[in-house]
Amino acid sequence: MAVLHRALFTWFVFLVFLILLVLRLDMRTQWNWFIVFIPLWIYDFILIVYVIVNIVSSCRNVHDRIWNPLRNKGWYALGIVLKMASQIMLCLKLQNPTWPVSVYGIMVPLWILLPALLTDVFITLLRMSRY
Repeated sequence: MAVLHRALFTWFVFLVFLILLVLRLDMRTQWNWFIVFIPLWIYDFILIVYVIVNIVSSCRNVHDRIWNPLRNKGWYALGIVLKMASQIMLCLKLQNPTWPVSVYGIMVPLWILLPALLTDVFITLLRMSRY
């Protein structure tokens, strides 16, 4: 899939999610919060399948095994799983406000994910820099 198609698909999925979110927040519908998050979960499922296919194709290619890209792709899969975990916990909290987990506990997967992403970007920039 071309980069343009992936970008358009991503924007479309987020547009559908935002429309569902606005409908739920304006009290126009009384849908379950899990229904509102379905577009994001479909997108995350497609991403995880894409990462798994890339991992399998890297394992088949001898030249990629020398570069060891499996570690990076494993981090990408872990990031998607952490994002999905925080979305599920957020839906559980929004659906049941008396759930005994605090908002800080719900955001722990994202707090793990964001420093890891920041470190990955920083290391990539250091490797790619010409200085």
